[in-house]
Amino acid sequence: MLIKSIFTNSSGILFSRVLGFIRDLLTASILGANIYSDIFFVAFKLPNLFRRIFAEGAFTQAFIPAYAKAKFKIRFSSIIFLQLIGFLLVLSLFVTFFSSLITKAIALGFDEKTIKLAAPLVAINFYYLPLIFIVTFMAALLQYKNHFATTAFSTALLNLALIAALLISKDLDKYEITYYLSYGVLVGGLLQVYVHYIAIKKKNLLKIFTFKKHTKKEENRFYKSFLGATIGSSTAHISAFLDTWLASFLVSGSISYLYYANRVFQLPLALFAIATSTALFPMIAKAIKNKDEKRALFLLKKSTTILFCLLFLATLVGIIFNDFIIWLLFERGAFTSTDTQNTALILTMYLIGLVPFGIAKIFSLWLYSHEKQFITAKISMKALAFNIIFSLALILPYKAAGLALASTLSGFILFYLTIKEFGINKFFNLFKN
Repeated sequence: MLIKSIFTNSSGILFSRVLGFIRDLLTASILGANIYSDIFFVAFKLPNLFRRIFAEGAFTQAFIPAYAKAKFKIRFSSIIFLQLIGFLLVLSLFVTFFSSLITKAIALGFDEKTIKLAAPLVAINFYYLPLIFIVTFMAALLQYKNHFATTAFSTALLNLALIAALLISKDLDKYEITYYLSYGVLVGGLLQVYVHYIAIKKKNLLKIFTFKKHTKKEENRFYKSFLGATIGSSTAHISAFLDTWLASFLVSGSISYLYYANRVFQLPLALFAIATSTALFPMIAKAIKNKDEKRALFLLKKSTTILFCLLFLATLVGIIFNDFIIWLLFERGAFTSTDTQNTALILTMYLIGLVPFGIAKIFSLWLYSHEKQFITAKISMKALAFNIIFSLALILPYKAAGLALASTLSGFILFYLTIKEFGINKFFNLFKN
């Protein structure tokens, strides 16, 4: 079951990432690495950051253990959904009304003219967040039923929408293209909602709106875990967001170099680490609920062994062929050979941290399954604090590459602190045989 679930997730992620690279290839060719690509990436960065922290990471990590233990599952899931979707819709309206202020906060290095260009895009892109929360909520219900295929393959719909937007608008003014891309993001979100709706309908999981009395204790326990998980799953994403913010002070194109390099880095991380953790988490949560720690540890050991081998191989290949990978994927049209060299160096800095980030993600599942979300939150905040220090220390001598290296160093600290909480002796005893 574990191997089959990992393969299903990996296949879906690979398909989506191939389309994602086609999307990035077209983006690099049509927009290049300049002010227009920078403002779109900044606009898409904010909902993407919230999506990864709240929707994909924290929500699933808090919801599945709470849902597994809930006595009245439909009542519990209904009230959680209605409360959070209401909050996100209000937040989206706030971003719409104060888009210039929000843009200035997330790209402090932008001048007034650039902020004026970026602000409308920020407002449009942010509505992707409530859409993707609906997707994530339905995906969590499907994962609990050991159905992974819909979620794994649905991300491809976002990439298809963006590819279509680029092809339709390729002959227009570059600023107009950024609008087409922004609306393409929303179309992709709507398509993801639709396919998940079909899936939960087939699984007879549509009874999510029940206004009967619910158990307040279960609701409070979920939000307590959700708050901890929100902080705990934020380190890598806030780190990437911090890179964008600091890079806005560097030469034009720096944000794009970081974005393209991070996209390549995210492929093996998603293909192996995220696919494994998505498949593993419901299994570990159920084993812990049933007080079967032996099985939970067996699943943890098996998945970590497989993951380490895959991530280590990906790291070696990525570092050795970094220039070739960036050249093959992006160097065409407005993306020059100088852009390739700058992006390849940043990719190397990111890849050094691939193994620790991936393994830390797997072992954090153990803590989440034991509802130790606040402990993982403390670990993440410590790692993030080190990341800020490293970023400030390395940005002046190494520019954008220094920001990527700072993120990697914080990944090693995250790995050490996570294993320390799991138990260093317990960790080595798990693998000594």
